[in-house]
This record gives sequence, C-alpha cells and structure tokens, in this order.
Amino acid sequence: MKKILFVILVLASSSILAQNIQLHYDFGKDREYLTSTLEMFKPDKLGNTFFFVDMDYNVGEVEGISLAYMEIARVIKTESMPVGIHIEYNGGFGQFNNDSINLGYRINDAWLAGFDYSINTEDFSKGISFKAMYKHIIDKQDVSFQLTTVWYIHFLNKKMTFSGFADFWKEDSDFNFDGKADAEFIFIAEPQLWYHINDHFAVGSEIELSNNFANMDGFNIMPTLGIKWTF
Repeated sequence: MKKILFVILVLASSSILAQNIQLHYDFGKDREYLTSTLEMFKPDKLGNTFFFVDMDYNVGEVEGISLAYMEIARVIKTESMPVGIHIEYNGGFGQFNNDSINLGYRINDAWLAGFDYSINTEDFSKGISFKAMYKHIIDKQDVSFQLTTVWYIHFLNKKMTFSGFADFWKEDSDFNFDGKADAEFIFIAEPQLWYHINDHFAVGSEIELSNNFANMDGFNIMPTLGIKWTF
C-alpha cells in the first residue's frame, strides 16, 4: 500500500497539469485490486485535448504495477465548424505472474481518426458528445471502426456528477488462444457517480459494463468504489 501511495504522490506532483487523479478499488469477480487514473481535459480556441493514464496494482501475484494503459485524443474544432475532427492514440502493456510463469504482454497500439459532435448547455451543467472513427489496431486489425459517446451531468447544485463514456468497436477476440476469432465486436461503458465533498475532493463509484472486453467472454459487470482529487 505504501508503494501505491508513493506512485500516486509522484503522479500528483509531476509537471503534467492534470485535472484530476482517481483511485478505485475494483471488487468485481476475480479482481479485488486498485486502479489509479490520471486524467486531463483542456479546451482551447481550436478544440480540446484529453488524455488519461490507467494503472492497475497487485493483480494476481504481481507486486506493484500490473498494467499501464493510456489514451490521448485531440479534437480540432472552431466556432465555424459544425463538427470537430477527432484524432486519438491508445496503447499499453502489462505483466502476469504465477508459480510457473512470469511474462509481459502489450495492448496493441491503436490509431483512430474521425468526427466529433458535441452538445453542451449554456452553463455547462450537462453535455454529451458523439464520435464516429476509423480505427487501426497495429498488428491485429488493419480496418476497423469505433463509436464513442461521452457525457456529464452536474446536479444538486453541483454536489453530484454523473459522467462516463461508452465505446463500441470491431476487434477480433480469441478467448481460447487457438488462433480463431471467438467474437468480432467489443463494447464497454463506464458510468461514474460522484459526490463532491468540496471543490477538490469527491467520493463515488464506477461500474464497468462490458461485452467481450479484456479477454473476458460475454457480458460482465465490474463495480468499484473510488476517491477523486480535482486540481
């Protein structure tokens, strides 16, 4: 636990101007581990930039960081453009240990490009965006697509926030490791509900709803309890 807190303090004090950092305890089936998320969203006159970095800790018999994954995206949009141009990169790696094997693996890099259409209320109390993108998964899926929606709602005088995203994309999944695709499409949604104790600190929960995601066959529900510090 001390190692995990040290990593979080290093991330929080780094030069990256992140909007928030989260720590979740995942108590889904066969999970029971911690995940930290470093997240930033920054709008400007030419669009916005978003990234997040997820790290899982102490999964299985791994001591320390078991998985690291990041996404970074740029939307190019001016007031005269009806839709934005979305460009994105995803990638990561992990490690797995047990009594007989110690190995590392990569999450195939992916490049995405497409269009973004966003709607926000005048007071920015709620908003939603829709993205349609071409997706290239390196060494796996040359031609694919991804549909994404992202939303947020502030309510109860901004004491509560309901936010999250949903992704649906084409990617062959081999659950039996026999070289044959057992599924062709993946879905994941992560709705979050936060209670803001003050302007910086919040407590809440995230529920991962997925189908054929992360080498898990079929539909799965993975809840978490989390804390968040907003800078």
